[in-house]
Amino acid sequence: MADTLVYRAEGAAVANGTDLYGFTVTQWRLPATYPPFAAILFVPTTWLPVPALKVVFAVGNVLLLALLVRLSCRFAGLPARTPLVLAAVAAGLWLEPVFQTVLFGQINLALVCLLLWDLSRDEAAIGKGFAIGVAAGIKLTPLVFVVHLLITGRVRAGLTALGSFAGTVALGALVLPQASADFWTRRIFETDRVGKAWIIDNQSLQGLFARLLHTGEPGAVWLFAAALTAVAGLWIAVRADGPWGVLATATTALLVSPISWSHHWVWCVPLLALLIAENRMRTAAVVAAVFMARTLWLVPHHGDLDLRLPWWQQVLASPYPLLGFAVLALARGCRQRSSSSASMIRYA
Repeated sequence: MADTLVYRAEGAAVANGTDLYGFTVTQWRLPATYPPFAAILFVPTTWLPVPALKVVFAVGNVLLLALLVRLSCRFAGLPARTPLVLAAVAAGLWLEPVFQTVLFGQINLALVCLLLWDLSRDEAAIGKGFAIGVAAGIKLTPLVFVVHLLITGRVRAGLTALGSFAGTVALGALVLPQASADFWTRRIFETDRVGKAWIIDNQSLQGLFARLLHTGEPGAVWLFAAALTAVAGLWIAVRADGPWGVLATATTALLVSPISWSHHWVWCVPLLALLIAENRMRTAAVVAAVFMARTLWLVPHHGDLDLRLPWWQQVLASPYPLLGFAVLALARGCRQRSSSSASMIRYA
């Protein structure tokens, strides 16, 4: 649960007034990488001894998975009966992104729950977009959903999300002015602080191209591919709209982000729910198999072996970005479902 220890160290830095971006913890020498607002939220992690904190994070993530299953059912228009939810949680724990989230003590499930809850609310709901801005204040990647709201004509919700995100930045600057200046002017551009982009843990386009080209710096090739994917993915999101539009936006963000660790792909849960709701059982089985197979951990990956993989191991090493393109293709072929389904989902 290395990430839990990082969060605790961030909270301790805030509580003790020490340098938020100057420490490293665990045997992997992990630094703080989130905005100052997130570190403020992590202060309560210092109130518990480490063993108890690990239990809280483990149990909390299982409960968050149950919440995500229920939200995914509402998102897809599936009945959320308790026995089915419990069975889905038991099976969902074996999905590699979910398993790794629990193992590392990550906050991915919490962020996806915030996003999916807000995106699934009625357009007229009070404060729609607020939770999206808060999620972006914790971890910047959810900012793509602000773009999603704006380009799909949900201007009020988009502006609300921007406002709440700005509020998190302002709060961080008020409580931690020095750390805020450090993060927004310097640390935000230091992607190497997060980790090596070429290791198999990174299931983004940059990781795929780095391993495919056998270089730690894929440079212009990756940037061109990421820009093209961003434009195409958001265009697909607008065209598909509804649930597939949300999944297209999430997938686009995972693909173009410089680093998308395998545990960031917890969007596999609502993806599977939507496939099941549309009676695409064979496709759902294939997607579940990809996320349970753990092929990325089967290829040689100690030291710099990730950069020496032969061509036939590349598919095994990058299953999620390849699947991401398949998701975009599926979304491209989908229209918003019938008005009766849309009203049941209450997607705004």
